[in-house]
Amino acid sequence: MAIQKLLLVFVFQLMFVLFVNGQGLKLGFYQKTCPSAEAIVKQTTAHFVTRAPSLAAPLLRMHFHDCFVRGCDGSVLLNSTKNNQAEKDAFPNQSLRGFQVIDAAKTAVEKKCPGVVSCADILALVARDAVAMIKGPFWQVPTGRRDGRVSLSSEALNNLPSPFFNITQLKASFSSKGLDVKDLSVLSGGHTIGTSHCFGFSNRLYNFTGKGDTDPTMDPNYIDQLKKKCKPGDVTTLVEMDPGSFRIFDSDYYNIVRKRRGLFQSDAALLTDNETKAYVQLQATSQGSFLNDFAASMVKMGQIGILTGNSGEIRKKCAFIN
Repeated sequence: MAIQKLLLVFVFQLMFVLFVNGQGLKLGFYQKTCPSAEAIVKQTTAHFVTRAPSLAAPLLRMHFHDCFVRGCDGSVLLNSTKNNQAEKDAFPNQSLRGFQVIDAAKTAVEKKCPGVVSCADILALVARDAVAMIKGPFWQVPTGRRDGRVSLSSEALNNLPSPFFNITQLKASFSSKGLDVKDLSVLSGGHTIGTSHCFGFSNRLYNFTGKGDTDPTMDPNYIDQLKKKCKPGDVTTLVEMDPGSFRIFDSDYYNIVRKRRGLFQSDAALLTDNETKAYVQLQATSQGSFLNDFAASMVKMGQIGILTGNSGEIRKKCAFIN
């Protein structure tokens, strides 16, 4: 039995290596050109996250928002110009923060190995390291991404899954990026950390169908609690997405969703599909596979629409094209 398990592990690892190499990425891509790159990124991330653990959630979200628009090409990091409004300034991205972590990591890596390591790879590594630093899973990040030169706010609006999406819209959004229903169930669990402004869910409290009503799928006791925090029109108050453990990466999110206390319509939507509901129930009732599943889905997400080889560029500064 032990030999069979070892063989299975070996086969899985071999398949993983073949897959990422086939995509143009590989583990240790910078081993010869900048061997200390990943260590520098980890050290820089730790400098920020150990002082402010709440940064882990927006850094994870930034990677997600990058990959869902034009693929994982660092386009979310680019600043707007006089002639172009970039992804960063699209409404769904205006609450992103943590860009200073990416910039600091890039500056540190550039000092050691100028013009070698992409901003897209740095963002993928920072997201992984930040999650691992708050007791979340660690996953292998194959590298070799190159940076895109285009960033359009309209594409962010059209490609990012909305917190107001129903299950049909969510499944279509994830499917369009090569992610399946399990990935949707798993990556939604990223809401176990972080906060949201009231406007992300206030319609569920005050005007769900346009008649001044509440969302009947949300626990009414929870609605009462949220109304005390979020008054109509509130655009500044922040609410924990996973009350009580929003700084710790765990499976508690699924317990909250099961109790009809998921903050967003997209959280509640997981209970309206047999496959996603089954995953919620499984993770809510057993400290099971969530961390391992999350690691696997993050590796998969990190392959979306990547630029490799001679495509794109290696930016000198992450907020500007060369």
